[in-house]
Amino acid sequence: MAFDPALVYEPEADTYLLLNEASMEVRPGDQVLEIGTGSGKIATSLSVPALVVATEINPHAASCAHAKGVEVIRTDLVAGLRGTFDLILFNPPYLPTWPDERIDDWLEYALDGGESGRRLIERFAAEAGYVLKPGGRMLLLISSLTGLAEVCEVFNRHGYLVNVAREQIVEDEILYVLRIIPR
Repeated sequence: MAFDPALVYEPEADTYLLLNEASMEVRPGDQVLEIGTGSGKIATSLSVPALVVATEINPHAASCAHAKGVEVIRTDLVAGLRGTFDLILFNPPYLPTWPDERIDDWLEYALDGGESGRRLIERFAAEAGYVLKPGGRMLLLISSLTGLAEVCEVFNRHGYLVNVAREQIVEDEILYVLRIIPR
C-alpha cells in the first residue's frame, strides 16, 4: 500500500520528549513495544540497543514506519499480541475532542482522545498488563489538558505506581512523561 504522508503524525515536541526519556530508560537487550508508532521515529531510534516492535492502527502510519525498517503490527493498542515486553512506550491521542471537532480521517487516530482526552489511556491502563513482563516498565506521554491527577488515578486503580519522569512546557500546556510500574 502506498501511504499518504499527510495522514501520518509527524514527530513534534511530544515525540521528542518521549524519545528522550525512553533513551534514558531502555536497557541493552530490552524487548520494547511502542504502541501507536506513527512515523516510526521512536522505534527506529531505539532499535539499538533494544529489540523494538511497534503497533499502529493507521495503515498509512504503519506503512511509513515499516518503510523505515520498523517491525510494525497493524492492530489496535495490544490486540492480538502474544509476547511480553520489558518496556512499553505510548504517546496516545490525548487531546480532549468533542464530537463536532472530529476530522474523520486516519490522522484523527493520533489526536482524538475523546471528550476527556483519556479514552485510549483508560483502555491502555486496563490492557497493558497482558503484555508487560514482570518487573517491566511503561512510559506514557500525556498533556496537562488530559489531567495529570486523573491519569495517575486511572493507573492506580489498575495496580500501578506512577511518577512524573520528565515534563516540558509547550505553548499553552505541560507535557508529561509518566513512568509506570506494577505495584
